[in-house]
Amino acid sequence: MNDIDIRYSEMEDIEPLRKWLQDPECLKWFPIYTPQEVEDYTKNWIGFSRFRASLTASLEGKPCGVATLFLMPYRKVAHHAMFVLLVDPGQKGKGVGTSLVKNILNLGKNYFCLESLHIEVYEGSPIIPILQHFQFVCYATQNRYVKWEKEYLTRTLWQSPK
Repeated sequence: MNDIDIRYSEMEDIEPLRKWLQDPECLKWFPIYTPQEVEDYTKNWIGFSRFRASLTASLEGKPCGVATLFLMPYRKVAHHAMFVLLVDPGQKGKGVGTSLVKNILNLGKNYFCLESLHIEVYEGSPIIPILQHFQFVCYATQNRYVKWEKEYLTRTLWQSPK
């Protein structure tokens, strides 16, 4: 993990993010499907970089993952945020996801004063062991929530530890 650099995301990081989301191996874990949905989602996702709420991981100077806090715009709910994370499929198993979760938790707590972070994942997602490692708690389950090709996947909602 020592070779992984973490920096604030920039608008240019939309290109690798878009590329990764076009890979069916990655697309399966997100609620989007069509090319237009991918385009809209990546613009929204990387748009939070304006607030320094997005982090990009890189290996050897090349982006390999992005994690973003979807900040809440209303004061009554500004104490928590949802986050999303995606790792380049060619860089999985190298600690990129773990490093991004560790850093997004730190960013949320220390920069944005968030009390908790939430993430939506689908059954079988490779991020589940990472969430368990950081002691996230699964607090909601919805069976048959998303249809991926010919199978329905269960959605689970996870919350960071207090």
